[in-house]
Amino acid sequence: MTTSADTPETKVSRFQILRLISRDWLALAAVIFLLLVVACAVFGPWLMGDLIDKPNFRARNMAPFSLSQGWTYVLGADTLGRSLLARLVVGAQATIGIAFFAVFCSVVIGGMLGLIAGYSRGAAGTMIMRGADIVMSFPSLLLALIVLFSLGPSVTNLILVLAITRVPIYLRTTRAEVLEVRERMFVSAAVALGANHTRILFRHIAPIVLPTLVTIGAIDFATVVLAESSLSFLGLGIQAPEFTWGAMVATGRGYLSTAWWIAFWPGLAILLTTLSLNILSSWWRTYADPQQRWRIELARSKKGIPEKRK
Repeated sequence: MTTSADTPETKVSRFQILRLISRDWLALAAVIFLLLVVACAVFGPWLMGDLIDKPNFRARNMAPFSLSQGWTYVLGADTLGRSLLARLVVGAQATIGIAFFAVFCSVVIGGMLGLIAGYSRGAAGTMIMRGADIVMSFPSLLLALIVLFSLGPSVTNLILVLAITRVPIYLRTTRAEVLEVRERMFVSAAVALGANHTRILFRHIAPIVLPTLVTIGAIDFATVVLAESSLSFLGLGIQAPEFTWGAMVATGRGYLSTAWWIAFWPGLAILLTTLSLNILSSWWRTYADPQQRWRIELARSKKGIPEKRK
């Protein structure tokens, strides 16, 4: 059976996406920066893992843009003489890793509960939505602070708290999608053919809802990065000897008047990462909407490259 996701108008060409992004310098810059961050997260510990804890008291609070101690100190050094460039590169793994697993867990949990809440016509759906209302009634950062203060700061607790605070977003989105999809003809046909509820949910409804969740997850990734950085800045995030960009900002906040670069570079990395994620998610949202895609195609045609019509 052919659904709306299988129509030629909604099939995405990877080469077409790459061509369109290459014509939008802002989206292209965001993609390049995010690829650089991912490369740092993957290869950073292998390339610079030995330098993050290696003190160099001759380079204590060394200012940036100096090569007197080698190229690894081009961004300066912290209060123990450790290379800020090395810690910035290696810290990308913890920052991006925590945000990724938090978003992944919230998408899975919120998506599953949203499928049940949207498809169920009984008390189960009502109870799930009331639980989501309770979670949303608390400010997310305040709830995270209470839980981490009670359970203690750790990577597992941090991921768990960040995931729980974001679950209602995916739950409500999934439920709204399912309420509309379950009334379509192909779902009624599947019920008439004797398909059980599990098959209908995961075989027919979930594939239609999944692209929406992925798009929201990309947008929410930046929010989770900021939330993790805020918690680490307050001392309730990841603990030493492990560190994230937010923890590096917290370390340098006491030296803003004498060694501003200790907090500046990780803060700039957080800013550019969240900005790149927002730019790319906005571009993708425009491209995924058939009614708005003409804006991207028009920008391309203005550069002298007419867009091929199917």
